[in-house]
Amino acid sequence: MEKYTHDIVIVGAGLAGLRAAIAAAENSKKLDIAVISKLHPIRSHSVCAQGGTAAVMRERDSFDLHAFDTIKGADYLADQDAVEFFVQQAPKEIILTEHWGLPWSRTPDGKIDQRPFGGHSFPRACFAADMTGFHEMHTLYGKATSYNNVKFYDEWFATSLIVEDNAAVGLTAIELKTGEMHAFKAKAIVMATGGHERIYEFTTFSHTTTGDGMAIAYRAGAPLEDMEFVQFHPTGLVPSGVLITEGARGEGGYLLNAKGERFMKNYAPEKMELAPRDVVSRAEQTEILEGRGLEGPYG
Repeated sequence: MEKYTHDIVIVGAGLAGLRAAIAAAENSKKLDIAVISKLHPIRSHSVCAQGGTAAVMRERDSFDLHAFDTIKGADYLADQDAVEFFVQQAPKEIILTEHWGLPWSRTPDGKIDQRPFGGHSFPRACFAADMTGFHEMHTLYGKATSYNNVKFYDEWFATSLIVEDNAAVGLTAIELKTGEMHAFKAKAIVMATGGHERIYEFTTFSHTTTGDGMAIAYRAGAPLEDMEFVQFHPTGLVPSGVLITEGARGEGGYLLNAKGERFMKNYAPEKMELAPRDVVSRAEQTEILEGRGLEGPYG
């Protein structure tokens, strides 16, 4: 078995993994960073994001308002310190990624455009046409590959963490091209492997979203937190499972039941179609269970 040694090993090369690699590389040129992905990074599920990325970019908006919308949308279960941190960082990341080449859509006067999004009391979703995730991924991948101290192991499948004295000191991975197992030694390991939503029969998630990282961490003894918080997106195509972006409702799209009624007036009369996703999803399920769903060849 061939062995590799790096200071930091990041498992997963979606938006989280790539951003972690960039942050580590900018922290020190002396760090030896590895990014392991079972896919080519540009095929990570992050590329499927369409609608936008929320950030406070206008004078009439505020960090407090964005934080409140986020915490309220989470039914007050969110880590409020984490929310405050992300809310304050988001505008910086939007500008930073623009400097790295991300083509954010623009208003007629040249400002970064923003659209309404579910659960938000202000139009704060920055977007790049209808391919926000695609452009974010290409931008971050281009930036990450510009560092000499970041090495990519594309199409390598991580299989287990190596634990000594109750600490992760490395991992094993299969090189898919050859089928050979390899070992990695690391001072720090970042798990950025995405979700597990392919456990559901019908889902908008990519077929690669199979919870590998969660299983690897769990088997190694790491606790998994808030596993019940799985996001259900209200709109998608049947039977393909292709997601219909929330931007469709943000731009004025209506949700109708079999009677032609905008049923969200009965569940969220103020926000209507732009209520938080869990509220809209539950409303849709209620309409179906009470016989007001649209019958089709696939259900």
